[in-house]
Formats: sequence, C-alpha cells, structure tokens
Amino acid sequence: MAGGQRDQGTNDAESRDDVVDERTAVELAYQPQSSDTLVGLRVRERIKRTGLLLRSALLVLGAGQWLLSIIVRGSVDVFSTAVFLLVVLLVWSYPRLQAAQVQRLVGWQGEYRATVSPAGITCRTEHSTLIQKWSVFQGYRETAGHFVLLSRDPNIMCIEVLPKRGVREDGDVERLRAILDQYTPRV
Repeated sequence: MAGGQRDQGTNDAESRDDVVDERTAVELAYQPQSSDTLVGLRVRERIKRTGLLLRSALLVLGAGQWLLSIIVRGSVDVFSTAVFLLVVLLVWSYPRLQAAQVQRLVGWQGEYRATVSPAGITCRTEHSTLIQKWSVFQGYRETAGHFVLLSRDPNIMCIEVLPKRGVREDGDVERLRAILDQYTPRV
C-alpha cells in the first residue's frame, strides 16, 4: 500500500454481509418467555412428525395395556390406571418441561434485540451476540403470535422464535414477513 491507500479488495464481501440496510431491516425487542419456546417446539414437532409419532405410539400402547388389564381382571386395576395416567401426564408435560429448561438457559440474559435483514438474523443481549445467515435455515412457519425459523439440519436441533409482540411499529410484521418470504421458504 502506498500513499496511505488501503487495499479494499480483500474484505469487500465480508463487509457487505455485515451491512444492515435500515430501510429493509426489522428490529424486535422482547423478553423471551417459555411460551415462545413451547410454540417453537410444537412447530418443530409438526414438521418432524417423529415426535408426534412416538408420543402417539406411547399413548396407544399405554391405553392398550390399561384396557387389557381391565379385560383380564374384569375390573379397573388401580395400579394400571395410575401407570396409564402417569404416561398421559408425561406425554403432555414433556414439551412444557423442555420449554421451561430453555427459559432457564436464556431468560437470565434479559431483553433480546433481534435485527432481521437481508444479511440474516442478529440477536443481541447484554451478554452475547448471535449472527445467523439465511443459509442456516430450511424455512419458517408463521403462527398467530410468532415466526418460527427451523434449522437446516435433519433433526432440526435449532429453532429461532421471533415473537410478533417484539416489533416496534405497526407495519413491521408485514415487513418481517416479506423479508422471511424473500430469503427462506415457508414450511
């Protein structure tokens, strides 16, 4: 480099990825709640279908065992009934327990500030910053109160939940939907 000129050719691609156009970016600010995670887990389960299949199979086997014990004994067995009710309780509560665990992991970080732009999604807290490019996601699904983005890996191990309550202006939900539609498909 001569005369104080910089070599700008090496970092142009990186700097363009990090630039956020204020006109197209949508900002959200929200305190994560376990209900947000629960919505994300339900969407993930509907997409994967294996969790739904396993839970259904467990309920059918539990009900079959309970009915079989009634037929064999000729009356309702207290132990079999208690076991069946425990199975139903576990199947019902498992996603809620997962959501509560995630809330313990992320809730202490305070307010989340997410920026959704053509470059991807940037989530900031007082303690961390997470930048995700669109290539991380296989798609998204919209619910009544959330946008749930699903990771590309086969097991959908990561989900990103953007609560609509976090938008700042009235038109931001439509702008957010337009960005998501442009950079990732609906699933």
